[in-house]
Amino acid sequence: MSPAFGRCYDPSGALHGIPTYPWRLAPDGYATRRQLRAKGLRPGGQPVSAQVMRRSRRRRGGVTVAYLYRIDHAKPVRPMTSRKWGALALAMLARRTCPRCQITYSYCIPTSLGVCVTCAFPDAQAAA
Repeated sequence: MSPAFGRCYDPSGALHGIPTYPWRLAPDGYATRRQLRAKGLRPGGQPVSAQVMRRSRRRRGGVTVAYLYRIDHAKPVRPMTSRKWGALALAMLARRTCPRCQITYSYCIPTSLGVCVTCAFPDAQAAA
């Protein structure tokens, strides 16, 4: 067994506090939030039951962790109501409207600029 595998394999939870498994080797009955969502489920307030871990050169601590939840304790996803759809539509409209010129675009305004491209670079538009 490799040293990296040994650090990631702790089914009793003695080392990390909760059961820990290597990436892609979690037992059946556990799923991440994304996997639960794909099945039409949500964690439903249950605590994290286990985690999967793998080494990562990008992360500061050197490991990437994904939390696992029990599928049998998961609840169905709440359906979208008309009020939620309306709130989502207004939020997307706000993301597409320039705060300076008040024009609504077909794309979301870049958050790095805070305004539309025309307002951010007026000199480049006048030269073209």
